[in-house]
Amino acid sequence: MNDDLARNRYLAISFTRIAGVAMVILGLLVTQRAIEWPMEVGYVLVAVGIVDVFVAPLVLARRWRSPPE
Repeated sequence: MNDDLARNRYLAISFTRIAGVAMVILGLLVTQRAIEWPMEVGYVLVAVGIVDVFVAPLVLARRWRSPPE
């Protein structure tokens, strides 16, 4: 069971990073007017995406860290 839990947590952290990169790319497309959405939406997507790429995986890893033995 431990191996399944570790795999699922690894996949969750990886998916968080991938989703963050996708948000940054989408936000950049909006700010470059390749997608006709409001400019503010693009800035928010870029900001949230950067947090998803750099901060969220660290928070998840710290939360799921094994207790010291």
